[in-house]
Amino acid sequence: MSKIPIKVGIIGGSGLSDPKKQIFSYKSETTREDAINEFGIPSSNLYHGTISGVNVILLSRHGPGHSITPTNINYRANIQALKLAGCTHILASTACGSLTESIGRGQLVVPDSFVDRTTKREGTFFDGTSNKYPGVCHVPMEPAFDPDVSTILLQAGNDLGFDVRNGATVVTIEGPRFSSKAESNAFRLWGGHLINMTTYPEVCLAKEAGLLYGAIAMATDYDSWKECEKCVHAADVLALFKQNVNRITDLLIRAVELISEENWDENINNLKELIKSSNVTNNV
Repeated sequence: MSKIPIKVGIIGGSGLSDPKKQIFSYKSETTREDAINEFGIPSSNLYHGTISGVNVILLSRHGPGHSITPTNINYRANIQALKLAGCTHILASTACGSLTESIGRGQLVVPDSFVDRTTKREGTFFDGTSNKYPGVCHVPMEPAFDPDVSTILLQAGNDLGFDVRNGATVVTIEGPRFSSKAESNAFRLWGGHLINMTTYPEVCLAKEAGLLYGAIAMATDYDSWKECEKCVHAADVLALFKQNVNRITDLLIRAVELISEENWDENINNLKELIKSSNVTNNV
């Protein structure tokens, strides 16, 4: 067991816009306005509860009713709100398009890298605007996702008898539009396996904040590259994700249970030291 108190933040993506009804009967609620921090207001209220004795906080990435576009999500406010609430881990769910034949509709995937193709987002806490994040910090993004949290997600899937793919590169586009066929094929040539609109900058900000971050992705479509398939449509994405939402929630619940069985002190402290040593302002 960890000496450092463990608290898991769960960020629900498309199809999990009301996560408090999916995971547990929450004990308390912090409104968006009360969770405001120096980076702004988070996407949704924070829902507090427990899973197998582990403190958990749920946050809806796109807000109630999926009302916030991928570009307009205040990723910094979301991550900072979870950090200030005492989270040590983040488990994120995300609906993705598949860029490869080997990942079919409904496939669960634990990604291990990403390609950023966004243009309009605040991608760092270390931009000189916050006393909490002083200096210039060049955080390494390999590994992008915490390997031990990813292993937990894979084990959770295996424990439940789910087919979960280990490893994939997620291409994050700006959105809200989907890719053209030419773009989709270009991302395939780059080695992308999945495509979405939200992994970046969420994964980077979590690392800068010292939070152990892992994600479970579900492939809902084939973007627009596959000749024999109907091109991606938002209604179809949400419909397939909702059909499989119980698998996602069961996997997240099991992952929290497994997290509670491990000692995370070294992981948490090592990440803090990594951030400290990556700050060139403090080390020149």
